[in-house]
Amino acid sequence: MTATAQPTDVAYRGPYGLSEEQELFKRTVHEFAEREIVPVAHDLDEKEEFPRATISKMAELGLLGLLVPDEYGGAGVSTLEYVLAMEEISWADASHSVVISVNNSLVCEPILRFGTSEQKRRFLPALAGGEYVGAYCLSEPTSGSDASNMSTMAVREGDHYVLNGTKSWITNGGESGVYLVYAVTDTSVARARGITAFLVPAETPGLRFGAKEKKLGIRASSTTQVFFEDCRVPHDLVLGNVDEGFRIAMATLDGGRIGIGAQALGIAQRAVDESMRYSKDREAFGHAIADFQGLQWRMADMATRIEAARLLIYRAARMKDAGTPFSQQASMAKLFASETAMFCAHAAVQMFGGYGFVRDYPVEKLFRDAKITEIYEGTSEIQRLVISRHLLRE
Repeated sequence: MTATAQPTDVAYRGPYGLSEEQELFKRTVHEFAEREIVPVAHDLDEKEEFPRATISKMAELGLLGLLVPDEYGGAGVSTLEYVLAMEEISWADASHSVVISVNNSLVCEPILRFGTSEQKRRFLPALAGGEYVGAYCLSEPTSGSDASNMSTMAVREGDHYVLNGTKSWITNGGESGVYLVYAVTDTSVARARGITAFLVPAETPGLRFGAKEKKLGIRASSTTQVFFEDCRVPHDLVLGNVDEGFRIAMATLDGGRIGIGAQALGIAQRAVDESMRYSKDREAFGHAIADFQGLQWRMADMATRIEAARLLIYRAARMKDAGTPFSQQASMAKLFASETAMFCAHAAVQMFGGYGFVRDYPVEKLFRDAKITEIYEGTSEIQRLVISRHLLRE
């Protein structure tokens, strides 16, 4: 049986199937990140300083509104292009990319999907244009992975809801213009069926913030507790339907996991890039350490895992863009990419030896930043639970 070539009018697009426009977009974001973010990332991390100046520059490039249609001032790109941007910004600094991730996938996208026309007009242009960033308030001091087990309450009083409670580990806390908040509105049903989502502007009385958390990694991003004390929110700032907020939260996280997978991928790629450069320059026993087989094998393992992670992430993004179910694939991508980031960052520190343990070299920071990708937007354990449930339903 002889195989024959099949005629095609589709040009080969490389190993990832990216168009010329997508390749150009990816290069443009990388060049921006290398020029504007890399030079300041170390100092911002050391000072634990929120990167307002570079966030403004990211907004000018359209990175804060990647998933927002142009009618609301956004770039209106696909999920795949969003992933490409996340990967390249994360290569430079994960503290910057987490701002993009939260703003795009956890705040703008649910407003776009579930918001009223007035809510979209009010919030999306400001979020996409960088007038302010958004924050996503789901986790609480006693409910992280068990997200529906929340204590924050919202009680209806006339045309308002009165919110009371505490949210924890809130990215962009104290820096945001609007907070997407989940609170219990019906205690007579299972918590997952009695939660409502609210859009709470930062100037709302009764909304206040705790001190910035002292974190292991992504230290330039702002992470705080958010407190609600008789915080009155108008009924017209309910996002979606009353008591259907948990569905919004879970749908939002599915998409967000693709972005965090891309963040992990960027960290991992930077780790192998730094390792390759260092191994060619550093000598031991009269040879560049790149000549030693043990380190060559380590770099081969790093590169192979990165390649697999990239393919998983791009596939999940394409499935989301195609409108097909992607929850399992998003969890697979996030799980594998986050563990790849930790593997590669650990390997890079080991390859750098004593230099990898000091803050003058970038791999120490990569190691610290990589860890959070295994925790937020669903821990690795939660991803395995999501994947296994999908498998058992088949």
